[in-house]
Amino acid sequence: NQITMNKLTQWKPGLLYNTPNHFRKMLPWKLYWTFAFILFTTSRCFADDDHGMEEFLKREYSLSKPYQGVGSSGSSHWELMGDSMVTTEQVRLTPDMQSRQGAVWSRLPCHLEDWEMQVHFKIHGQGKKNLNGDGLAIWYTKERMQKGPVFGNMDNFTGLGVFVDTYPNEEKHIERIFPYILAMVGNGSISYDHERDGRPTELGGCNAMVRNLKHDTFLFIRYVRRRLTVMIDIDGQHEWRDCLDIPGVRLPQGYYFGATAITGDLSDNHDIISLKLYQLTVLRSQKEKEQEDEITIPSVDNMDLLRMGQNEEGMSGIAIFFTVLFTMLGSIFLIVIGLVVYSHWIESRRKRFY
Repeated sequence: NQITMNKLTQWKPGLLYNTPNHFRKMLPWKLYWTFAFILFTTSRCFADDDHGMEEFLKREYSLSKPYQGVGSSGSSHWELMGDSMVTTEQVRLTPDMQSRQGAVWSRLPCHLEDWEMQVHFKIHGQGKKNLNGDGLAIWYTKERMQKGPVFGNMDNFTGLGVFVDTYPNEEKHIERIFPYILAMVGNGSISYDHERDGRPTELGGCNAMVRNLKHDTFLFIRYVRRRLTVMIDIDGQHEWRDCLDIPGVRLPQGYYFGATAITGDLSDNHDIISLKLYQLTVLRSQKEKEQEDEITIPSVDNMDLLRMGQNEEGMSGIAIFFTVLFTMLGSIFLIVIGLVVYSHWIESRRKRFY
């Protein structure tokens, strides 16, 4: 007992797991179990950070190997369109050839309130940097199987589009690095601005160097509690990196998932390896349930503020250079004019004295 008391008087936080076994045995059992309870409680608190959220794979809304019946059977839950084709390794939306577009669309409307889509994709080709295009898109929209100019889908769509844009059309914004991932919500009347790379209507985005990588690349899209989150795993480290996180996104139920891609004068292979949809079960209070109204038209709260923030983006390095240059030249010009006027004034004063 005396030895035990001496050890306890010397005990410091963190020593429990660093002491030798014969010392640890001397610690009172009550103290040991107290620490065990604290660790257990702490782990439970971290587990509850996502509001008790659980996820369940929904196979009827998912696409994965061996792609049984895709594109050839009416019983499949997925349908091909355009130049897309199925191989043993992937669903190739477009080959590395000019002027191609392809798609794969779910036949089943999704009626999940909260969901998460994990996309395993690959973009590769013979073209060098900025000599490839144009990119692929993941959709959750009212319309399906419609060809068009927005990464192979129709313009003025209704729903959500997440774009992996691999070619810059707007050259003056040098600060944006491509490939670039961005998201857009359309209500059927909003057009995607192709010439400006979708900037006027984007919710947010991030650069993502996804071309010609030897390791797997993934895109993560989560919609829960009217919050849209997009993350990427492209570094081969099996870690998600934040891309965008937007609250107040309102998406109706009953829309279709799909993936499309397009090439123009420049091209790439755009491959989908898998689309895995998870249902998220989120605990909601009675007050939250009462406050939720039925969503009929896709929209984003405070969209004007988001656009204002985009319009106030910082200038590119070249723009800043020329702004500083012209400011300095203007200042020098004013100084020279001031010196000339001052010298004439001094000269005139001297003449009056003679």
